[in-house]
Amino acid sequence: MNQRQRYDELVSVIDYHMNRYYNEDAPEITDYEYDQLMLELKQMEKEHPEWITPESPTQKIGGSTKREAGVEVVHNVPMLSIRDVFTKQEVADWINEVLRMHPDAGFCVEEKIDGLSMSLRYQDGVLVMAETRGDGLVGEDVTQNARVIPSVKKELDVPGYLELRGEVYMAHADFDRFNEEQEEAGKKPAANPRNLAAGTLRQLDSKIVRKRKLNMFVFNVQDARDTGTDLMASHTRGLGALEEKGVSTVRHTFCRNEKEVLEAIDAIGESRGQLAYDIDGAVVKIDQIAYRTDFPAGSKYSAGHIAYKYPPEEKEVIIDKIEVNVGRTGKMTFRAIFREPVRLCGTNVQKATLHNADFIQKMGISEGCRAICRKQGEIIPAIVRVTQKTPDAYCPPAACPVCGSHLVRDPDTSDIYCVNPSCPAQLKRTLAYFVGKDAMDIKYFGSKYIDSLAELGYVRSIPDIYTLHEHRDELIEKGILGKEKNTDKILAAIEASKKNDADRLLTGLAIRNVGRISARQIMKHYDSLWDLANAEMEELVQLPDVGEITARAIYDFCRDENNQKMLRRLTELGVNTEAPKEKKQSEALAGLTIVVTGTLEQFGRKEIVAFIEENGGKCTGSVSKKTNYLVAGENAGSKLDKAVSLGIPVLTEQELIDMCKK
Repeated sequence: MNQRQRYDELVSVIDYHMNRYYNEDAPEITDYEYDQLMLELKQMEKEHPEWITPESPTQKIGGSTKREAGVEVVHNVPMLSIRDVFTKQEVADWINEVLRMHPDAGFCVEEKIDGLSMSLRYQDGVLVMAETRGDGLVGEDVTQNARVIPSVKKELDVPGYLELRGEVYMAHADFDRFNEEQEEAGKKPAANPRNLAAGTLRQLDSKIVRKRKLNMFVFNVQDARDTGTDLMASHTRGLGALEEKGVSTVRHTFCRNEKEVLEAIDAIGESRGQLAYDIDGAVVKIDQIAYRTDFPAGSKYSAGHIAYKYPPEEKEVIIDKIEVNVGRTGKMTFRAIFREPVRLCGTNVQKATLHNADFIQKMGISEGCRAICRKQGEIIPAIVRVTQKTPDAYCPPAACPVCGSHLVRDPDTSDIYCVNPSCPAQLKRTLAYFVGKDAMDIKYFGSKYIDSLAELGYVRSIPDIYTLHEHRDELIEKGILGKEKNTDKILAAIEASKKNDADRLLTGLAIRNVGRISARQIMKHYDSLWDLANAEMEELVQLPDVGEITARAIYDFCRDENNQKMLRRLTELGVNTEAPKEKKQSEALAGLTIVVTGTLEQFGRKEIVAFIEENGGKCTGSVSKKTNYLVAGENAGSKLDKAVSLGIPVLTEQELIDMCKK
């Protein structure tokens, strides 16, 4: 096999494994084996740069390249805005103006997707550039990220040069999933799908874009040259031709006159409540593209288009009940239940979000009051004002409506939380976190088993996990954990987890703001979990990296009677609550915060963290201005880039080891 044949073979093999890893989540080789293949390919391309194509694994997503920030692109066709109109009369006047000049003009009415514009350039059927709108004349190169959006065609059966414009958006389901994950991680949720989509498209790491699941609708043919077909004569026929080639186009309707246009606008408005994505109006376009230049709209707006903006739809309701529920993180959620349903944006609505107790009291909302309901962003029903108050003010609950535990208010927000990890409303999430890798790390015990055990009543609290062995025969007979071999394997893993260090148990208790790293640091200052549980607030706030909010969360959790019972039961069941005596090799890294990235030769991930801590240092997962050193191994990624940009010293693995020998 000659060198060129080996190169082609490598491209094929790496493409296969990239697909198995990134698209199918089913890798067949180790990261090390994959990295060796990629290193060989990079070396060959270094020797023969003429072999490199945009489809090389080193050049596309799934390989090692990432989007570069701030690479500007001058648009071939300006990406201008559309002039907004706000009344049906303005729409009618514009249509009649067009028909006076061109009596045979047709119109296309389409959804105005609430996202961000992106243009796609194709040369001989291959996507060569994706660009954001920017200021309309200059945008940003986001080609790498566009390649991982499923609805963006990477190849298109169209010769010559083709440029398409569309709207990138995030579906409601994916937006909700993202915010649930943010809430579970204790992070700030995104404000709306449009903002999240915009921020996602500009990410430097395309794996983030892939994970967040953006989509795109094409709504215009910007340019078409030597394509073998006329895609720019009729707008609707052009979209139809693209659809036949698998392109996702915006939902649209061809209309011949004012009546049909207004009916199409109304139809889109009535469908708003059923759509899986947000829209912020309806766009009306002259179908004959050649006619559009006869109706210029100025330098800011594109010619031959208008956008009708729907007025906010509001209805008066009577709030019959204020319903309080417990979210998966223990946060109280409030909803207004209406006495009678109302029709909003095409759907029947009988509930509306009330955000939090402060919002309810500020608005003067109470059971029996009359209020105005509006769909925020055309999707989420919300109370916007009260029209008739009642004499009685609303009083939020002092105890969890599900388990009766005392509620704790977040000092930074208006949110109220139930801190009982055994609360049935959050039990499944609590149990899944407890057995997870960052906490007790009980092997083979996935969320599927947790859900089944909770639903069937085998586990009603964390300690119940350690009594499952008492039900072994029953579990096997019902197949809840699989057959005998798998059941015994899980039960053995549960038993083995009793010997874990106390910091893992502390992590698993899911105290707010106490994660894996902070739990490890906290337990360095206590001989047992019981010592921590008995600590006073004044003592807790003195701990390194523990502020008043975290200290209060620990204190309140440990003073809760239900949590004390749970800790006693875990201790009785033999779960370790003692912290091992710390064995420091040296103080060489004392006071230093270190981040590790890439593949190391001498240490695994857990081993390098232990090494740093044994020498007095602190190992964190993300680079910030507080980071003292970054240890970079093979295939270091975005953390290395950030460290360099912040001027943080970068060490090799051996240099770190040498520091600890001094």
